[in-house]
Amino acid sequence: MAKHAVLSSGTKVWRSLACAKSELCLDLTLACGQSFRWRETAGGHWTGVMGGRVWTLTQTEDSLWYHVYNNQEWQGEGSDRKRRAGVSLQMENKSGKKFKGALKKEEEEEPLAVTSVQDTEEEEMLRDYFQLNVKLGDLYKEWGAADPHFKRIADIFSGVRMLRQDPTECLFSFICTSNNHISRIHGMVERLCKALGAPLCQLDQTSYSNFPSLSALADDSVEECLRDLGFGYRARFLQQSAKQILDTHGLQWLEGLRSVPYLQARDALRTLPGVGTKVADCVCLMSLDKTEAVPIDTHVWQIAKRDYNYASGKGQKTITDKLNRDIGDFFRKLWGPYAGWAQSVLFCADLKKFQKLKEMPQLKQAKKEETDEEEMRVSCKKTKIKTEENATAKNTKTKSACHKKAKMSV
Repeated sequence: MAKHAVLSSGTKVWRSLACAKSELCLDLTLACGQSFRWRETAGGHWTGVMGGRVWTLTQTEDSLWYHVYNNQEWQGEGSDRKRRAGVSLQMENKSGKKFKGALKKEEEEEPLAVTSVQDTEEEEMLRDYFQLNVKLGDLYKEWGAADPHFKRIADIFSGVRMLRQDPTECLFSFICTSNNHISRIHGMVERLCKALGAPLCQLDQTSYSNFPSLSALADDSVEECLRDLGFGYRARFLQQSAKQILDTHGLQWLEGLRSVPYLQARDALRTLPGVGTKVADCVCLMSLDKTEAVPIDTHVWQIAKRDYNYASGKGQKTITDKLNRDIGDFFRKLWGPYAGWAQSVLFCADLKKFQKLKEMPQLKQAKKEETDEEEMRVSCKKTKIKTEENATAKNTKTKSACHKKAKMSV
């Protein structure tokens, strides 16, 4: 059985592209609730599904390393499953030969720069997925100059970058987020993919499947199936939204929303069952290229009140459309056209799982102050000893001079 790749085992089956950690931090970006397809399979190694392929990603200070698994290694499944993934057997065989040929070549020599068509395609997929054309460091400087609170957070939470996900996967994953938390959503999305998606490969007893197609999600049997898997009322929303998209708009509708203005795209998404303003904003920001979309929930509202003294809506218990718009406009005015990206940094920094990162600089500062204090005490003690030694030497010299003077008088 194939195993999850680890960079320390050797770089021959890995590829890399130049990318500083300040531009992309995998540990923060893949675990902050944007995508629910990635899991840490070894220290600093993240394995997940993207673009119909299974990847393991890791990084060094100045490079992003990636390994793409051969989906043909899946054992015990017929070609009908592969057809469900929307890839012809002919293309799969062609891709498999390329992959095996690359492996054979790598056994004979150290890997060279990426040159093959497949390698170039994979690198472009990564660049698109992580939107590496956007200079995150420049944005952090702009946001920090406009917002002192962001600057303090940014010093600790650098490299939090927005993903550019497949719109279908992003939409139906976020329908699952209603009244839910990140770890439970991960489990639901995984069950959804195993039940309705095409299997891709198995690594260390963990099977990976593609995200279901709209057709698979729209099937009449889906609601009952997902209720049995613990989706509750969300099962109906998933099936009905998929059916409405296919019946009313067609397969390309979601991707087409990338080319329309933000508010138009958001309002279009809100017509779907189970899609409110917050889910629509998440989909706009994380898959439809609407960088100004700022998803607002009670968590973000608390950040606005606690860290920015935001007073609008005081006394309200729920977020109305007006309050949602007002908070969004407040942050858009503060941070500019990439406000949704900046908000994701603060959201990430407020998650419980990352609170220890905030404590580390404080501990370092406390330790530094303690060290400085100890050094000062030692310095003072040395000065006191030296002073006492000087005084003793002076007294001895004075006594000696007096003794000599008395002797001469005699």
